[in-house]
Amino acid sequence: MSSDPCIDAAYNVRLTVEETEFRRTVTAYRTESERVTGPLAGHRAIAYDEHSDERLDVWGVSDEGPRPVFLAVHGGYWRMLSRHDTAFMAGALNDAGIATVSIDYTLAPTASLEEIVRQVRAAVAWIHRHGADFGLDPDRIVVGGSSAGGHLTATTMVGGWQEPLGLPPDVVKGALPISGLFDLRPLVKSFANEWLGLDAQRAAALSPLLADFPATTHPRAVIAVAEHDGTGFLEQSSRFHDSYSAHAPASLLVVPGRHHYDIFLDLADPDSALFERLVHLVDQSSTAAGAARTVRRRV
Repeated sequence: MSSDPCIDAAYNVRLTVEETEFRRTVTAYRTESERVTGPLAGHRAIAYDEHSDERLDVWGVSDEGPRPVFLAVHGGYWRMLSRHDTAFMAGALNDAGIATVSIDYTLAPTASLEEIVRQVRAAVAWIHRHGADFGLDPDRIVVGGSSAGGHLTATTMVGGWQEPLGLPPDVVKGALPISGLFDLRPLVKSFANEWLGLDAQRAAALSPLLADFPATTHPRAVIAVAEHDGTGFLEQSSRFHDSYSAHAPASLLVVPGRHHYDIFLDLADPDSALFERLVHLVDQSSTAAGAARTVRRRV
């Protein structure tokens, strides 16, 4: 199926920045990640998923006790980048008393999008089951990611997947999808379908915007997008906020002066609005975890 030029224009964010700026920003993901994790205490290359043997890194743990955790999910339109490009926020979060977990997932087209979603949810399950052995608080998990990572973050916000994995419905206490895609149906007629291989039915099933929200606890969320993002990403972030906020506390943050790629780097800047919102989500996770423990005791 040929792509639709109008859809391509809305979702091809490479067209929103100069090539030199794109390369500078993506290079910074890796160089800054390497720089800040060098001195940090942590655990490298842990296999979190027995079915795929994908790996994660844990950064910013402390001998003083388990820390709340930010699970960072990389973007790259589901087909590029890795956990090694996704730890640049670990230094600033460590200073704030928060651990960072950066994960790999099998890239498209080697893996289907259904499989990628399964792997990200498996990473959440690993933190809940094994995180305490690695200095993480399994009751204070906040998930976030940019672009494709924003979509994958949103797939942990919906209901229905937790029970089959033996997880409580509120296992994710907070979520920060950044410049994400939440309705994948337009991508069926886009350039991205070259590696995604979606049809209309699968695209709808993989769209958090179209998901059912049963009467369970959903994570508090900040849905962020760059001011100079692609038009499709701006529109979808607004729509997802409007839909999700009917089920859980949520705010929409349009970050001024940022584009699709450099907005993610704001998580390494303690003075940025994005970093402040993330820390607030983590702070709120303490209250949510306490309330959840009270409910479980009553039951």
